[in-house]
Amino acid sequence: MSRGQLVLSLILGGVGGAWTRPDSRAEEAFSLGLARDIALEAERAKLHALFVADGVTLDRKQIGDRPYAHLEPLTLFSALAALTERIGFIATASTTYSHPYNLARQVASLDLISDGRAAWNVVTSSAGQENFGGGPLPDHTWRYGRAAEFVEVATALWDSWDDDAIVVDRERRVWAEQDRVHPIDHVGEHFTVAGPLNLPRTPQGRPVLVQAGSSQDGKELGTRYADVIFTAQQSLRGAREFYRDVKSRVAALGREPEHVLVLPGTSVVVGDTHDEAVATKRALDGRVDLAAGLLRLQRQLGGADLSGVGLDEVPPEHLLPDPATVNIRQSRAQVFRDLAVHEGWTLRRLIELEVGSSGHRQVVGTVGEVADELESWFHGDAADGFVLLPSSIPQGLHDVTRRLVPELRRRGIFRDEYEGTTLRDNLGLPRPAAVRGQHRPELVSA
Repeated sequence: MSRGQLVLSLILGGVGGAWTRPDSRAEEAFSLGLARDIALEAERAKLHALFVADGVTLDRKQIGDRPYAHLEPLTLFSALAALTERIGFIATASTTYSHPYNLARQVASLDLISDGRAAWNVVTSSAGQENFGGGPLPDHTWRYGRAAEFVEVATALWDSWDDDAIVVDRERRVWAEQDRVHPIDHVGEHFTVAGPLNLPRTPQGRPVLVQAGSSQDGKELGTRYADVIFTAQQSLRGAREFYRDVKSRVAALGREPEHVLVLPGTSVVVGDTHDEAVATKRALDGRVDLAAGLLRLQRQLGGADLSGVGLDEVPPEHLLPDPATVNIRQSRAQVFRDLAVHEGWTLRRLIELEVGSSGHRQVVGTVGEVADELESWFHGDAADGFVLLPSSIPQGLHDVTRRLVPELRRRGIFRDEYEGTTLRDNLGLPRPAAVRGQHRPELVSA
């Protein structure tokens, strides 16, 4: 893939209150059929990947607000891999509540099943401790320290087999050469793992690594290890600053900046006219459960109490915590705080943004206006592409695949066909060579 063309991935599932629309197929939220239809439509549009932003908790207070969770992504994507040919799969899995050997094996299995289309979205959980032994949520910095070691171990396990280890020599009765399969003998602060993995090296060498998190700890993790960084950015100026910071950090680590892709999340609402798009957005906002949305927003803000703020009032700054003190998603707390303090957003608008796009930027307009926005970010060195959040299912999905993508293709900034067979091929990323001993994240063409 050339830098002249966008990377486009799609969040699998709807957002906000759109599930209350009669055509939403909300009854099929946990079915393979709905996921299959979305995957096939996205693949026909030549989108790069499907993305499941997963979590490991269920808040009963908010369960009426929306279909609350997803099928477990690695399981779901293994099924979808058999029904598709080229589209990639980005599965979210937590380093806080998993073990690297099991997860490395699961993600490698998906890469083998899909012939090289797997990616792991590396996250540190900001909730769920009650389901994994109880006790308080681990400290933000501790979680990211564990995450870094987790990725080191997983990567070493994926590299523990040489590419040519499997020989299938029937005459010698040797299926794989023992001296081409290596222990990793990792002993660290959080994990002790001997290895090797009990699966061979995968079609991509390693599955693609995605990192979601824009705090300082998140940027350190992402720029050191990730192939793709998923971020929430509200303004072109802020997105440019983030993009420049990421690329400079990557270069300082001796990595190739073009091999670390920055993809902001973006929700699009499309209409035949601008007024029609605005009306559609207003109708979608009208389906938001404001009480449940307030609970979600307060959680994003680290437990801030906004119950005394009127819906059409701007939350006062003293009620909004310093994001650096928040022990959950610091970067998302920053997004909502900045919108209130610097942009004067009312509580209602903040709730609608949280419910409608989980804090990601919303672009509303005609197909041409939405394409103009995406193109300006792309050519303005603010993004290498986008993770698109359909405003509804199925109509919002159709707006992306049948209206927006053809316009981007007409402008020459989105491809006509998949470039290769693996996700790395289609992202323009080289296949990494195996690294032994002290692990380093640099990608080296094999």
